[in-house]
Amino acid sequence: MAGAPGLTLRQRLDAWTRPRQPESLPVYFDRRRVYILPTLFGLFFSALLLVMWVGALNYNNNPALLLCLLLAGAANTSLLAAHLQLTGLQIVAAAADPVPAGSMLEMRLHVRAKPGRQRRGLRVHAGAGPAVLSLVDGNGQAVLALPTHKRGWLEPGRMRIETTRPLGLARAWANVWPDAPVLVYPMPEAHGPPLPEEGSGAIARARLHASGDDLHHLRPYRRGDARRAIAWKPSARRDALLVREFEQPLGADVVLDWNLLSMEYEARIRRLARWVDDAEREGRRSILRLPGQQALGPASGAAHRHACLRALALLPASDASV
Repeated sequence: MAGAPGLTLRQRLDAWTRPRQPESLPVYFDRRRVYILPTLFGLFFSALLLVMWVGALNYNNNPALLLCLLLAGAANTSLLAAHLQLTGLQIVAAAADPVPAGSMLEMRLHVRAKPGRQRRGLRVHAGAGPAVLSLVDGNGQAVLALPTHKRGWLEPGRMRIETTRPLGLARAWANVWPDAPVLVYPMPEAHGPPLPEEGSGAIARARLHASGDDLHHLRPYRRGDARRAIAWKPSARRDALLVREFEQPLGADVVLDWNLLSMEYEARIRRLARWVDDAEREGRRSILRLPGQQALGPASGAAHRHACLRALALLPASDASV
């Protein structure tokens, strides 16, 4: 793997560095997990020191030799300082809120370190690009943008935390590979039909309400009932006070049934995902029926939306099992 063609130098290095498989969090960076190599500027600086040292020896110039040794000592100290920037870090957790496939997923990487030592210039590389990691009182967080291409579980993969501080002569880095897959919702249909109405999978609902539209029944008078709700004529016939009870239509429970759609497998998932979002946006209760699973709902709200989209996201990748 390390010598496979088409791999970058960084990928070849990662094949030989820890970890080599996903690991559970938290993860502690000890000295054995931190690697360090010179940067291009560091290589140029080393070549410059070599030329200075050869010239100082050739001309027997003691001040030049002293300057060369001082610069070499400073460079060597910067290597230790760069290593200490990462040693002692603890990767506590990695989490992200689900997003539809095709969107950028923002993963939050939580890092902790013992307070007292200043750690500057830390960057986390993963996904679409690097993210800055700042620590305040020993706690920090980096937000990484990860591309999503398909629904289901997304493995965040290997992440690299690195720094070139304090002098930029060397790059110290350590890898973490969190075993923390994140959920990706199905991509909703871009231009789909409206929600199914009554007669095509909707269940009508109503509730009793004193100022409703349709008369539901008459009931005996109870203390506290409004006088305008008393049905005087029926009360006179029965020689007892009766009160009108109305019902207020509340709309319909939208039934989103997999078997009522006749279209390609993934297209069904995208349409149902769109309808779940539309029902939540309109504040309507919905029921999701998927093959081989218990119906979800009727319900509404963020928790119900998440349960429905999660069930759609985790459907098998092929309709062969449906």
